[in-house]
Amino acid sequence: MIQAIAFYLFATVVIASAAMTISSRNPVHSVLWLILAFFNAAGLMVLVGAEFIAMLLVIVYVGAVAVLFLFVVMMLDIDLAEMRRGVVRYLPLGLALAAALLAEIIIGLGAYGAGGIELARRTAPTVAGIPNIQAIGGLLYTRYLFIFEAAGLVLLVAMIGAIVLTHRQRGGVRAQNVSRQNARRPQDATRNTNPPIGQGVRL
Repeated sequence: MIQAIAFYLFATVVIASAAMTISSRNPVHSVLWLILAFFNAAGLMVLVGAEFIAMLLVIVYVGAVAVLFLFVVMMLDIDLAEMRRGVVRYLPLGLALAAALLAEIIIGLGAYGAGGIELARRTAPTVAGIPNIQAIGGLLYTRYLFIFEAAGLVLLVAMIGAIVLTHRQRGGVRAQNVSRQNARRPQDATRNTNPPIGQGVRL
């Protein structure tokens, strides 16, 4: 009974917060509703035994992605009147996408309730006595080791590509000469003087 109450509570809040995310007029409020949806989705993942996915939702999506969205929305000067003006032009495309997504949801629900899938396969079953995170780690570093390393390599290449694309050569800027700085001696940088009284130091 407690599990059922928790499931319906989390599911209701997820659906309500998702509806508020897309219907809120203020972009900052939409991001805050999205954070609430992520938290409750993490609660649903805990209920089905996927603690690792729940931790990823909280750490990655709430702690990084949603906060990044919030900062970007707060820093941008969004003209809401201009955004609403272009809605009518893209309304047919939006309705077509909504119809396609609705059809996919109906097909998915039909396949889910058609039977032939055991209940244990719909959740995240693990061997008795082994936590979910330990089971995922064992799979990642044994069976899917090369795929895991390839994914890390792709992310590394993407990071280097982003740095290369954003790096620009600017003119009129003095370049840093590291070898010249390391070869500089203290006596070359300072000079002891004893100026007469009433006279300044000549530079």
